[in-house]
Amino acid sequence: METRAKQELEIYGKMAALCSKSEQCTSDIRKKIRSLEANSMTEDNIVSRLEKENFLNDARYALTYVSEKFRINKWGKVKIRYYLKMKGLEEKFIESALNSIDHDDYVALLVKIMKEKARSTKKGEKFERMGQIIRFAQGRGFEPELIHRHLREVIS
Repeated sequence: METRAKQELEIYGKMAALCSKSEQCTSDIRKKIRSLEANSMTEDNIVSRLEKENFLNDARYALTYVSEKFRINKWGKVKIRYYLKMKGLEEKFIESALNSIDHDDYVALLVKIMKEKARSTKKGEKFERMGQIIRFAQGRGFEPELIHRHLREVIS
């Protein structure tokens, strides 16, 4: 019995240290705890303690993730949403975090990356170039209707 409590405390220390270095989500922490061969009761105890002590907060994680992927990786909302869903985050956290992106900044980034792609696209037929730009922007996770709405200002 004592060794299990000792193991739980040791794992808790590792997870708390990890959470204090970088923002983590519950599903990632659970995977790491399982990889240390802890039982499900230990896993639940550690996760609830990390949440209670505010080391672990999925809403905060979603906000940080959205901010980084938008500013640094220049991803659109579609791609960000997909990856957050893959992490198992609740829809309310995902939606709230995505809504934190300023619409004008979002459109400005989309236009900027499309203009960069337009400059680097090999000169070809206009529709071929437009297709390459559209595919590029969609690959970055921007919404098709937004891409088409701002394509004219990029092509002109």
